[in-house]
Amino acid sequence: MGVLAERYQQSLDFLFGRLNYERMGSSKYSTQDFKLSRMEELLNRLGNPQNRVPTIHVAGTKGKGSTSVMMAEMLSAAGYRVGLFTSPHVTRYEERILVNGQQLEPEELVELVSELSQVVVQMDQAENGLSPTFFELTTALAWMQFARQSVDFAVMEVGLGGRLDSTNVCSPLVTVITNISYDHTALLGNTIEQITREKAGIIKAGIPVFSGVTQPEAIAVLEEISQEKQAPLYLMQRDFSGTSVEAAEVPVLSAATGLPCQQVEVQTPWSRLEQIPVSLLGAHQAINATLAVTVLDYLRQQGVEIPLDLLRKGMADLKWPARIELVQKQPPVVLDTAHNGASIQALVDTLSAGFTEPDRVLIFAVTRDKDVQEMLRALLPHFQTVILTQYLSNPRRIPVEELHEITRSMQEEIGDTSELVVTTSPEAAWSRARSEATDKTLICVTGSFFIAAEMRELLLGKTDEVLLSGTC
Repeated sequence: MGVLAERYQQSLDFLFGRLNYERMGSSKYSTQDFKLSRMEELLNRLGNPQNRVPTIHVAGTKGKGSTSVMMAEMLSAAGYRVGLFTSPHVTRYEERILVNGQQLEPEELVELVSELSQVVVQMDQAENGLSPTFFELTTALAWMQFARQSVDFAVMEVGLGGRLDSTNVCSPLVTVITNISYDHTALLGNTIEQITREKAGIIKAGIPVFSGVTQPEAIAVLEEISQEKQAPLYLMQRDFSGTSVEAAEVPVLSAATGLPCQQVEVQTPWSRLEQIPVSLLGAHQAINATLAVTVLDYLRQQGVEIPLDLLRKGMADLKWPARIELVQKQPPVVLDTAHNGASIQALVDTLSAGFTEPDRVLIFAVTRDKDVQEMLRALLPHFQTVILTQYLSNPRRIPVEELHEITRSMQEEIGDTSELVVTTSPEAAWSRARSEATDKTLICVTGSFFIAAEMRELLLGKTDEVLLSGTC
């Protein structure tokens, strides 16, 4: 191993050696473990790089990653230097921190972690015990890199909730809340109102808020907090809207799938933006696109130059791994990170609308603390074969034997007759799916980020090249 490779691995070991809530069930921690004072102290010791980065701050239950990458791609296509911070990663840690779509180089990561670690050692040794976590360090690295690269904009996706998230120490240009549904209820609350209040914790005094929420109880919370903060609030279907439209005579092809893009027409409070291509699959992505385009149209009104043709180009060129991602065409293989009821339903709707293959095989693995029954209730009726498995990279997985019992119970409850297959690894699951596939088969992998990531690496390796030809 060369010197750089060794130092690179040491840097990753340092980061992943910190307290990492992504690898812990929610029963092991509570909101008391999240302290913005710790993040503020860390950034202060680093010279407050977040204050040198114009930020778009994005929260929400689902769609926040897709909406974030859409905004980043449109701004980048318009010629700006754009940072994008998202989580978790699918294949490589560096996916979390992008500048104009480019990941950190190994030497950049080594340099940044070297600077960061000196501060962390000091904080670990402090009497008040402010030892930063994995996610806090990752958030700090993002702002350090974005400040170093002098980005024009940084799009920062909230990790969990909003109010206590480590990204919530910035003074953003715009605040975005994509939507609200049930997830992480042990931490965020058991009602839409409680969850909305946590997400709305990112709203800042006087800073415009754009939201795709639709539930009356969620809207009421946003209106209350926005009024308290005197923050202008723009709501989907009230202040802006999107309509799916027929593609132009010569359709725009998606960079993500090679298929014709769906297109939307977006009516913002200021403009009508027509023939906006949406390269990602699913009607829900048209909703995310409507929100993203509206935010950028607001920036246009503030003097940010974003030509409409370049905005369209950014949307058509967009790729986003493992978000209803078509990684193979013959037979079609779809990977998705859906891990709650709402995102599973969006996946099912997309498969029903976009694929005609009558034989459907599901590869399913899931994380503890998720509503597995709700996910299975939506999934089971749409698949003839269900291959249960477990991912290997994270201890939060539900063991496949336990998942089998849960699935059999759900089958009995809803009268489902899908064939159940039990496998102990993604590789074994894929082998079984491949052996059953014909030219009339659709294979779908879903249930968690972790199964999507492990299956994606199994199929594609550590590349982003989609297998748009060839067979199983």
